[in-house]
Amino acid sequence: MTDLSLIEAAADRLKGHARETPLLSSPFLDELAGRRVLIKPECLQHTGSFKFRGAWSAISALDAETRARGVIAFSSGNHAQGVAHAAALHGVPATIVMPSDAPRMKIDNTRALGGEVVLYDRERESREEIGTGLAETRGLTLIKPYDEPQVIAGQGTAGLEIARQAKAAGVSEADVLVCCGGGGLTSGIALALEGHAPGLRARPCEPEGFDDMRRSLASGQIERNPREGGNICDAILTPQPGQITFPIIKRLCGPGLAVSEDEALHAMALAFARLKLVLEPGGAVALAAALLRRGEIEGEAVIVVASGGNVDATQFRHALERYAE
Repeated sequence: MTDLSLIEAAADRLKGHARETPLLSSPFLDELAGRRVLIKPECLQHTGSFKFRGAWSAISALDAETRARGVIAFSSGNHAQGVAHAAALHGVPATIVMPSDAPRMKIDNTRALGGEVVLYDRERESREEIGTGLAETRGLTLIKPYDEPQVIAGQGTAGLEIARQAKAAGVSEADVLVCCGGGGLTSGIALALEGHAPGLRARPCEPEGFDDMRRSLASGQIERNPREGGNICDAILTPQPGQITFPIIKRLCGPGLAVSEDEALHAMALAFARLKLVLEPGGAVALAAALLRRGEIEGEAVIVVASGGNVDATQFRHALERYAE
């Protein structure tokens, strides 16, 4: 199981490979949120999201013989790109199972990064079954998108950075809002904060209607989403919390937050206007919660993980036009 030692070991393997993303701020966003807001832009990470961290961690942890046979992953796009890129840097093949309705840019980018893309219908087919079947047939190692200890460890390295950076910024107590799908990033950050910044509390943020983690935390047991598609926040749409991630989040995290599609679009426009950051809808939900759900957050400061920026031009233009300042 993932623990702090696994995260710290992953951080050692990631040195010189992953970018250490900064904490950014804007007085305009502070005023809107009613408190100090610090944003960690993982949209500036390799392949445009935090997923490169977990992919490199998992692939680099394999023994040489296993790694040489290749890896397989299933993803709507960001994990796909992270695994494809990390595998290519290791010189090994990667097969990626992606939903057919994933943004075309993410499918094209995954192929451009060297991944073999296998498409499926997310409403009628199971990506887990497809991925597991291909792994067994081809002798590939499955790199799960979130419910995998080494992936969680890699994502947790962002939490180690937050702990150091928050201390340098003079912030010792704050909610850390994290865009959440299956919970790999949230659980990894929560474990890192427990060990290095116990005054910082992770909180998962999700789209309304796909807030399985928020509902699971409220009920105390894993809850499923009624459907798996049909929301612009495609990067964080998952059936339910992970079997590994949920117990960690239940133990360490505060209540979940959920935002609307319009709020995610609004946050995208604000991030561009005030920070010149490009965010995708799923990567903007934590910022949307910090800025537009201020009454659900306590404290004088809040830290936001802007988890990804892989948005197509049409959708990004729509966000900017809808919420032009």
